[in-house]
Amino acid sequence: MNQEKKLSHYISEAKLIDINKYEKKLQIAILGSFTLNGLAEVIQVKCSDIKVGCTTYVSNYNQYNQDILNDSSDLYKFSPNITFLILDTQSILGSLYYFPYSIDITQRKKYVEEKLNNLKNLINIFVKRSNSKLVISNFVIPTYSPYGIYDSKIDYGIKEMIIDLNSKLNDYIKNQNSVYCYDLNGFVTTYGQNNVFDYHKYFFGDIKIAFDYIPSLAHDLISYVKSILSINKKCIVLDLDDTLWGGIVGEDGFEGIKLGPTPPGNAYVEFQKRLLALHQRGIILAINSKNNEQDALDVIRKHPHMILREEHFACMKINWNDKLANMKEIVNELNIGLDSIMFIDDDPVNRELIHTTLPQILTIDIGNDPVNFVSILMEMNDFDSLHITDDDVRRGKMYLEDKNRKTFLGSVNNLDDFLKQLDIKIEIKNADEFSIPRISQLTLKTNQFNLTTKRYQEEDIRKFVNDKKMLVECAQVKDKFGDNGITCVSIVKKEDSEWIIDTFLMSCRIMGRRIEDGILSSILQRAKEEEIKKVKASFIPTLKNQPIANFLPDHGFVKEGDYWVFSLENDIKTPKHLKIERK
Repeated sequence: MNQEKKLSHYISEAKLIDINKYEKKLQIAILGSFTLNGLAEVIQVKCSDIKVGCTTYVSNYNQYNQDILNDSSDLYKFSPNITFLILDTQSILGSLYYFPYSIDITQRKKYVEEKLNNLKNLINIFVKRSNSKLVISNFVIPTYSPYGIYDSKIDYGIKEMIIDLNSKLNDYIKNQNSVYCYDLNGFVTTYGQNNVFDYHKYFFGDIKIAFDYIPSLAHDLISYVKSILSINKKCIVLDLDDTLWGGIVGEDGFEGIKLGPTPPGNAYVEFQKRLLALHQRGIILAINSKNNEQDALDVIRKHPHMILREEHFACMKINWNDKLANMKEIVNELNIGLDSIMFIDDDPVNRELIHTTLPQILTIDIGNDPVNFVSILMEMNDFDSLHITDDDVRRGKMYLEDKNRKTFLGSVNNLDDFLKQLDIKIEIKNADEFSIPRISQLTLKTNQFNLTTKRYQEEDIRKFVNDKKMLVECAQVKDKFGDNGITCVSIVKKEDSEWIIDTFLMSCRIMGRRIEDGILSSILQRAKEEEIKKVKASFIPTLKNQPIANFLPDHGFVKEGDYWVFSLENDIKTPKHLKIERK
């Protein structure tokens, strides 16, 4: 369960943070209609915990309107990357919070519409003046009504007013690319209004979230930080015995394990359902288990109450090897970074082994009571994403298809034969509204095969797309085993006589098929068709992008000063095993 420390702890810790030691930095603004003392400090500490240096701006008490409307305000001078606007119901309703029926239904509807339009106006002004993402809270639905239980009989009563306002605000935000709605009503529902709201604190200083719950609020808000910086998890590696089912299958047998409709087996079923839900939205699942392989596979394949089946796991290591060796094999087979993985195991010895030897992996102490497994998983903010693309949803299927490719590779004589028989098709497309989120996602996440590792938010990509001097393309890769989705991105700055490659990257999932050769040849060919003389590119080395270190010289680029340069008088080589189509 999520056990937050006291607010005083975070305030003390915030004073000790040196943000300069972190490579990733972020500026966060906090605006509110009520007092939010301590929230900035908790956010700073939680950012530090994930190795992000955070600087904060906190608006003066209930000055969010002035900050947003004044184009020379300190808010805009601060130039935040993320802005949190936390609003409360009492402030938005004013005197109507206690006297909602002092006006008739027509006036109540008009009042809500006016408040909605005011919020829309603030959002529009902020979006035009700032490059920051805006996270605005919805409103807590009142539990109080002067009409008491009769309120449900009143047409457009106080609760319905706020439900309507929330619904319309959310509908509006859905169509705003850089604006998101934080479910403050859900936060209060989760922790309980009588806990979150403290009358002593309210009368003392208009504090509408009790100090004990400020850290929990910050935990929720950090979800946006992790998503924006793309430091969330995309793979869960799971133990089996006493994790996906109760008991030890090698000792208790197929029929003796606890998995089914009655306690404690139903808790494991519920846990598996939650894992399957994550899998269906794109989280990769894998197994790392010390077990007799056939015993475990029999349960996975045949047990009537098993929710997760073999096709849901991108990789399964079920053997008597130590879990560290298995984990390294999983990482290699899936070709993902250690920092993308979460490890769940009931055994504290195994958890400590992975935690101490592979600290980049997030190792979870899930405890011994399966009743808590689901709530622990649901409280985590490590899987949140600001945009879930079609490629995300299909990720599990893509990894299964990749299993088939690897099996096929083992059946042919050499790599050339393998590539020819894969029947690879590459569709190169100009960026559009559909592909922009995925392009941004790839720039934020791709480390290994990435020339410059420049990171771009969706707003940055949109600016490039609207700039006639920029060419933003992505490539969708298909073969005989399936659709790999959008896995390659190139961003090119077009000058009169030369093009400069700003970004060239490819998902590590499709490395080793010479697809990058085809993408590069397409860029060079297009430049030649537009009578460009040369194409320039940079390689900016990092700790992780060594796989692309020799890419430019291997493809005919010659070092000239700070750039690698390809003269378009030279021949452009296109791999014969690829079918390339520009759309």
